[in-house]
Amino acid sequence: MMAIYLDHAATTPIHPLVKEAMLPYLEEAFGNPSSMHQYGRDVRVAIDQARDQVARALGADAGQLVFTSGGTEADNMALLGVAAAYAETGKKHLITTQIEHHAVLDACRYLERIGFEVTYLPVDHTGMIDLEQLRRVIRNDTALISIMMANNEIGTVQPIEQIGELARERGVLFHTDAVQAFGSLEIDVKRLPVDLISVSGHKINGPKGIGALYLGKNVKFIPRTFGGSQERRRRPGTENVMGIIGFAKAVELSQASREQHMADMRVLRQAFVEELNRQPIEFVVNGHPTKSLPHILNVSFPGTDSETLLMNFDLAGIACASGSACTSGTLEVSHVLQSMHLSEERTRSAIRFSFGRGNTVDEIKRAAEMVASIVHRLQRHEEI
Repeated sequence: MMAIYLDHAATTPIHPLVKEAMLPYLEEAFGNPSSMHQYGRDVRVAIDQARDQVARALGADAGQLVFTSGGTEADNMALLGVAAAYAETGKKHLITTQIEHHAVLDACRYLERIGFEVTYLPVDHTGMIDLEQLRRVIRNDTALISIMMANNEIGTVQPIEQIGELARERGVLFHTDAVQAFGSLEIDVKRLPVDLISVSGHKINGPKGIGALYLGKNVKFIPRTFGGSQERRRRPGTENVMGIIGFAKAVELSQASREQHMADMRVLRQAFVEELNRQPIEFVVNGHPTKSLPHILNVSFPGTDSETLLMNFDLAGIACASGSACTSGTLEVSHVLQSMHLSEERTRSAIRFSFGRGNTVDEIKRAAEMVASIVHRLQRHEEI
């Protein structure tokens, strides 16, 4: 049995050229970048070059980029660092959505426990926010709006430019979690009115344990960790050199092939759906029908349940998910799908298939056939 990996939204296989770029920093280039001698200086130069590479991909200056341990830390830094800075001015209100990653939602809940107010915007049945509702909930004491660029479970892409313009009109900072969108959508801070952006390496065929936070030049920010001068004292601690080098290489590769990658993912997604349509099963696609990341396909199979589906898919060699990887291992229904007010049957039978580098049309069709076969038997209540 040949396994088919359809969980690229959770993590992606590392690109061979990324691995090649990282290896010297596991071996001979082992110096501490804060050291004054040659070993340290050589590594410092490499980090500076990597920072330039990642910053250019965002249209930013290198000094605006803070390397983190990943998207979760970048999200936490954005919310907690800004909240701490603006609390001193009396601005203790934040706005986010009900379908954010838990890195944002849990940070917001922590802030509520220490005296901040948070408005959680609802979404419609496609996962899209209402811009007019956002306009109405902005207050004079609103410090930050945090709305993800594209959802990691359903792929819905939010109107980031309009959100940013509205935030600028009202003098409110705007943060977007672009972890899932980075490498798929164009992100240029010279054009987009966004003040803080979170990105991660392992979603773009880079290493795990590395990410970055973009900070606009006018953002007030108080660090949440202390102990060194690294990252301009915004995130102290010896740098993850190998991770940073790998991240930069992954960024270089993903930016060079972004448009082709998007086109390839559309083909794979369409092939999967078309094959399901040919089969005698009942299913429905969740998320926005047009404003969505092409590599994410969230599908409900009425008459089944996600846990049983996942176990049977795994036995058949198909790797997929029922939601965010950060909540895997739990039996809870996706908070994203619940917030979309879908039926219980639909939310409890949802599976996320996500495509990426290495997938082919032939294996996608084969996977869809196997999925349909399993779903057909489950919907007919037959033993497998």
